Amino acid sequence: MKTILLIIGMMSVTFIPRYLPFIAFSRYKTPRLIKRLLRTLPYAALGTLIFPGAIMAVPGYPVAAVVGIVAAIICSWFRKEIILTVLFSVAATFLVLYFSGY
Repeated sequence: MKTILLIIGMMSVTFIPRYLPFIAFSRYKTPRLIKRLLRTLPYAALGTLIFPGAIMAVPGYPVAAVVGIVAAIICSWFRKEIILTVLFSVAATFLVLYFSGY
């Protein structure tokens, strides 16, 4: 019984702070600038999480990491497909490592 009460308590502690803004701001019309900001926020957070790992992906070969990142940026700019971007970036990094004797 204590475990169930603990789970219900943890659920309410995490649910209430997430639900309160919906209740508080549901009557107001959100400005267009705020909507654009909120749409780009997940991409910014994902970039913040991925970028440091991408820089340090190949220890001792920062050029390969930079080439992979640039390849990913270029591919994602022209083609909006995530799998193609990942494959292109991995291939570019592999080619740099292969030709540099890694």
